[in-house]
Amino acid sequence: MAGHSKWHNIKHRKERMDKIRGKIFSKLSREIMLAAKQGGPDPDTNPKLRLAIKKAKSAGFPSENIEKILLKAQGKLEGEELYEILYEGYGPYGVAVLLEIITDNKNRTASEIRKIFQKHNGNLAESGSVAWLFNRKGVFIFNNLNDPQKLESLLLENLLDYIEDIKTTEDEIELIVSVENFEEVKDQLEKLSINYHQADITYIPQNTVLIDDVDKAVSILKLAEALEDHDDVQKAHLNFFIPQEVLNKVLEVMK
Repeated sequence: MAGHSKWHNIKHRKERMDKIRGKIFSKLSREIMLAAKQGGPDPDTNPKLRLAIKKAKSAGFPSENIEKILLKAQGKLEGEELYEILYEGYGPYGVAVLLEIITDNKNRTASEIRKIFQKHNGNLAESGSVAWLFNRKGVFIFNNLNDPQKLESLLLENLLDYIEDIKTTEDEIELIVSVENFEEVKDQLEKLSINYHQADITYIPQNTVLIDDVDKAVSILKLAEALEDHDDVQKAHLNFFIPQEVLNKVLEVMK
């Protein structure tokens, strides 16, 4: 998955920011709407909505737009009926794909996602065929670190009972916790005045498929990119790993 994450970050830096912002805002709008409909429009009593609003504000989503979405969720303004679905499939070379979907038209979305898989030598699979390969976890990302070792020690000292895994590089720390402890860890980080770059509940692969060939890597990344670009795909999770030296060559090919 690391190869996917690295590509995702690089890709977004290379794209035009206005195009990115438009797609992000559209996906965030649906996430807020669905969370409000499922758990109520009050973020103080709805953790899923609170997280969605925090993500939206971090992305620069206008507050007045959030208010309109919450009114639509309550039926005070006209809005669309939304459905939250997991799609499962396989890309080439046995790479598993798990998609978090929010759509207003299940049949249209299924048809379009199936075509994307077919175009990139993959296939949409039956429910339950892929999901078991992923674990749903809470993930916190800390970056722009002055002293990664010091922060890691602070996290371990104060959050040891909650931490399931912690990964440290020169410029980033990834903290993994259970979904049940996600909100508690957020509260603890705020009390400790530890700022995180990103916090989310997501799917993490139990194991990864090594892609160490440039042509194969290009094929997989084109599938990942096509799926992520679909308006109804909130998140695309793929269980592959591309070594950095291969990824560097891929970037040259895909410029």
